[in-house]
Amino acid sequence: MLRKPTATDIAKQSFWDVIMSTETSNAWDAKLYDDKHSFVWKFGADLIELLSPKSGERILDIGCGTGHLTKQIVDCGATVIGIDRSADMIAKAKAEFPKIEFEISDATDFHFDQPFDAAFSNAALHWVKPPERAVACISRALVPGGKFVAEFGGKGNVAQIEQAMAAASRDLGEPLAPSPWYFPSIPEYSTLMEQHRMEVTFATLFERPTPLEGPDGIQQWVRMFGQTFLAAMPQAKQEEFLERVAVHAKPALFQDGKWIADYRRLRIVARKRA
Repeated sequence: MLRKPTATDIAKQSFWDVIMSTETSNAWDAKLYDDKHSFVWKFGADLIELLSPKSGERILDIGCGTGHLTKQIVDCGATVIGIDRSADMIAKAKAEFPKIEFEISDATDFHFDQPFDAAFSNAALHWVKPPERAVACISRALVPGGKFVAEFGGKGNVAQIEQAMAAASRDLGEPLAPSPWYFPSIPEYSTLMEQHRMEVTFATLFERPTPLEGPDGIQQWVRMFGQTFLAAMPQAKQEEFLERVAVHAKPALFQDGKWIADYRRLRIVARKRA
């Protein structure tokens, strides 16, 4: 379970660490996520084909969000537990799919008494640091021979958006918060998995230009996924920051009247060694 940092914790952390741990990691707007950014789970639907869930299998969905893909896995006959660090996401998932088990849990520190036949994760692991702790938890949670299927941001993901946010920060004379994301290359993540008894059987890094909804799509994207950077801005400058991000991002990311996020995704399939 999650807890808020104590005074002692905060004393040991830098200003930016506190911003990222308290303002962004758990402060997900589940309604905004489903209303304006449902592409996140919709793009992950074909990942379930790689998972190939079977009736009777026990499967863990890591970073389940509002539970839409969890439900699709359940519909294949598997028993699924969905975990997410965001209480708001889990509350919405439970309300939407009350017959499925969902738990608030951190991907770097979870434990279940009974192991799983497979683990699944879509668009979540690039938020998880340190990544080695997440991989260790996933490996421990699987039976020998258990399958792991995941997709998340890979090396170069949203590079243009990050550049636009950095330029907007410079315009306003404010420092840019450190990135909350982990975007590994194939060799980097494969090596990490091998260190934790996980053998990678398939890996691909690919471009996925992703249309954003509405004329303010890039600003809404930053509100949803760039909370770290927005929260670090003085409140009086936050709207101007969003406007400047749009100005700097427009030459590269506004095409044919639509905003296009420069996504690059890493897709991984692995097995736990016996």
